[in-house]
Amino acid sequence: MSSYTNLEAAMTKQRRTAIYCRVSTSDQDIGLQQDELRGLVAQRGWTLAGEYLDDGVSGARTSRPGLDALLADAQAGRLDVVLVWRLDRLGRSLQHLLQVLDDLEGWGVGFVSAREPGLDSTSTTGKLLLQLIAVFASYERTVIQERVVAGIRRAQAAGTHCGRPRREIDLRPALAMFGQGHGIKATARSLGVSVTTLRRRLVEADEWPRQGVPKAPVA
Repeated sequence: MSSYTNLEAAMTKQRRTAIYCRVSTSDQDIGLQQDELRGLVAQRGWTLAGEYLDDGVSGARTSRPGLDALLADAQAGRLDVVLVWRLDRLGRSLQHLLQVLDDLEGWGVGFVSAREPGLDSTSTTGKLLLQLIAVFASYERTVIQERVVAGIRRAQAAGTHCGRPRREIDLRPALAMFGQGHGIKATARSLGVSVTTLRRRLVEADEWPRQGVPKAPVA
């Protein structure tokens, strides 16, 4: 065995590994995950550097005590590998998962999923798979955005209002205030609407511009 191979094997065994476990309800046994991950650490000859647990915490939460502590230690350079039971234990939001994986990679920390052998950034194949996941996720976001934009344009072409709900205004009090000499800014404030909204409704009703009414800047 070459000296390079001996060095590589020694570095592999010295990998400081953190295991992260999470269950969302109190009736689930988090110990099952711990036992399996501890066994995998021993099997690979790694060093168990810490166990980070979120017992009874939903994966939809991006901030969790165990996960936050894990990421803090990873960023501080105390870990070499993060080991989870399954990827969904780390989180449910694809965007959040990719952010965590990207952070770990930036800090030089590997990631391994025990139940998903392909998800192993300590191997060349695993790195490629994680990169493909990120690419597909980016593509999915782009497709969704394009569909949303296309849907809005179709709705607008059909005369459907898109955006904030239209606020209807009874213009009679506004017209009365104008008759008393009030400006549009004071009138809009009295009605509880913006100057822009009031002016738009007046224009639509062919009641603007009005002579003798002081103008106000667009709000």
